[in-house]
Formats: sequence, C-alpha cells, structure tokens
Amino acid sequence: MTPLELRLLATPKAAPELRRHLREHGFDVRLCATELLTNVIDHLGEGTPVTVRVSGTAHGHTRVEVTDPAPGTLPTVLSATGTAESGRGLSLVARLSRRWGVELDADRKTVWCEVPGPEQPAAEPSQEPTLLKLP
Repeated sequence: MTPLELRLLATPKAAPELRRHLREHGFDVRLCATELLTNVIDHLGEGTPVTVRVSGTAHGHTRVEVTDPAPGTLPTVLSATGTAESGRGLSLVARLSRRWGVELDADRKTVWCEVPGPEQPAAEPSQEPTLLKLP
C-alpha cells in the first residue's frame, strides 16, 4: 500500500474530497477517516488545519491518522441514544478498528485507528483508546 498524506482544512466539503482520495481503500477505512475528520469539525470548528495519513502496518492492517493543532481536546466515545443526531462517530471507529488511540504532542494531537485488512479476521473492538504522550 502506498502511504497517503493530505493536508487540508476540516470542512464539510473536505469529507467527500477525502473519500475520493481513499477510493482504493475499503468502506471501513473511508468511514473511519471521515469520522475522525468530522470530529475535528464538530469539536474544534470548521477550518481547522488537519493532516490525514493512511498507511499499511506490518500486520496487514490499514492505519488512519488525523492530526490537529489541539492537544488539549481529547476524543471521547459517547453513548448516543437511538434518536440522537450525533455522537456515534468514535463508537463507529472503535467498532470497525482493531485498536485506536491518541498520540499527544506539545502542539498537536493525532487520533488514529487500525482497520483490519481484507484478509484479516475481525477482532473484538476496543472502546478504550490507547493514549500516548510524546516527549
């Protein structure tokens, strides 16, 4: 898999653009990338600069990363009700990925997930993210 890195502004128009760049990837990868981007829009605001990276792992998974400039705003998995119009994004990411987490640096954070490859069996998803603080 050829790694992909995109720098863009987190806007509603950026979501379909991101999906177009990921058209070679499976639905789960496209959905996770879009949900992580949407979280930036919802919690940091439209126009926030982000970097999206998609790459393969040594274990045959696809790693999706979204980096934003707000290390103090951590993602939270919510329990949305059946009628709620939002609040399911990270729950979807947690269910579709083998693992997910957050890497914190002094001036940014990266929310990431690893989606099983097409030949990989589905695993029990982790609702709790891995939190890593970088030096």
